[in-house]
Amino acid sequence: MSTASDRNFIEHLTWDGVAKRIDNGAAAVLPVGAGAKQHGFHLPMNADRIQAEWLAARIVDRIDGVIWPTVSYGYYPAFVDYAGSASLSGPTFESLIREIAAGIIGYGCRALFVLDTGISTLEPVDRALARLGSPDALHLKIHDGPRYRRAAAQLAGQSHGSHADELETSHMLVLAPHLVDMARAEASPPLRHETPGPLTPSDPTSPNYSRSGSFGDPTLATRAKGEILLAAMVDDMVEQASAFLAARATASTESTHRSHRSAPP
Repeated sequence: MSTASDRNFIEHLTWDGVAKRIDNGAAAVLPVGAGAKQHGFHLPMNADRIQAEWLAARIVDRIDGVIWPTVSYGYYPAFVDYAGSASLSGPTFESLIREIAAGIIGYGCRALFVLDTGISTLEPVDRALARLGSPDALHLKIHDGPRYRRAAAQLAGQSHGSHADELETSHMLVLAPHLVDMARAEASPPLRHETPGPLTPSDPTSPNYSRSGSFGDPTLATRAKGEILLAAMVDDMVEQASAFLAARATASTESTHRSHRSAPP
């Protein structure tokens, strides 16, 4: 991360510096992005973490916020057949998110945004925040915003994809081009039919076979596509976060007014 954004990552601050930011109204962002998950032959294992931290930094450039250390272990069962890929069980990951989120909210942050770069992590994070039961937490799902979905539909040339594919590789060509080896990018086999289940590098008869680990066609990726996709993604999440903060501020004001009206003279 750039020096300019270091002040927004709590790991670069002192504890009283964190307290001051929270007291001054900073929201919190908790990035979720794998640090040990295969991303084909051409992308590093920490591609999700790189994306999560970059996106978090861009968001708090536009809303006042501080960023907690990235949760880099999660529920990623589709990739464990590929060396080095780590996955927690669903319940363990869910408990991890809930406990971290509870701690962050307990410090008095005006809001918590859990910024989730995964797909298999979406439901466990939803459950964790539901069980947390706090109105101050919001799950930001990086692929769900209307701008991103529209841009992806317009730009994608691949017939299918969702992992280390054309779109994700385009992101990484912007964020960390020195870590992308396009000479090794390899498309997954044509999709005969959508079949739930983990990818496999060793069973060519499986409908989820992928020798490289990609699911889609990363050879179609370009930096230009990545710039459009990332800008759309950031705009979507800033809009969601800003609307959430505005709604929480309104709710807080109304609650204060109700308390004053009900107070004895």
